[in-house]
Amino acid sequence: MKSTSQDAIVSQLIERGEKLFRAPRKLVDFTKDDRADASLNDIERYPHLFVLGCVADRQMKSERCWLIPYRIAERLGSKRFGALAALRLFEIRNLMTQYKMHRFVEEMSRCLHEAIRRIAEEYSGDASRIWSDKPSSAELVWRFLEFRGVGPKIATMATNILARQFKVPLADYYSVDISVDSHVRRVFTRLGLVRPGATLEQVVYRARALHPPFPGLLDNPVWEIGRKWCRPRVPVCSECYLSPHCPTAEEALGTGSD
Repeated sequence: MKSTSQDAIVSQLIERGEKLFRAPRKLVDFTKDDRADASLNDIERYPHLFVLGCVADRQMKSERCWLIPYRIAERLGSKRFGALAALRLFEIRNLMTQYKMHRFVEEMSRCLHEAIRRIAEEYSGDASRIWSDKPSSAELVWRFLEFRGVGPKIATMATNILARQFKVPLADYYSVDISVDSHVRRVFTRLGLVRPGATLEQVVYRARALHPPFPGLLDNPVWEIGRKWCRPRVPVCSECYLSPHCPTAEEALGTGSD
């Protein structure tokens, strides 16, 4: 059972999450390259670049992975899907090799080539059809899982970004999970929502239990706390709005009961 303090923590996280969810859409910083990020965020004109960025995002630093579809389009002189669809596997492999785009050139070349083929054949060359029919959150995760090399983590991440950052409407949000990174895991632990050393799966299922209609709603406020106040070495507990209920803050600030 949750304590009264945990009830208060969850209530405030949900309130903050709803506010952030309703906020206007902002540019997502995928690569730290302004031109690349502008293209990857433009899901109205170049939805395929976003999808290919999701497919490429593994086994290397995320910023480098997300640059790959933009760099390929840059070499082709066009970001239009037709230019990408004309590429054969060996041409993608040559571009990946020549410009050292990924650690695992052969496998990632196949993943990107098959992703382009899938967009062409299953979605008539328009990647936005993956999400434009207001699917359920589970259906959207499933559609991403059908791309070669995409596992649950990437499929959930893609669904999260579309729902929370890009404000794409879905029929429901049950399967939009929290995205567990170092900030989220640390804050969940310090707030007493999970035990120290909790696995990724434990954090995910804890979020599902705390807010079943939309587990991922907790992600932005928790990540925000981790970046602003709940720092790894020197947390700024006095500035965090959850400090009155946080067991770690009570210990750090000496406000606990005798």
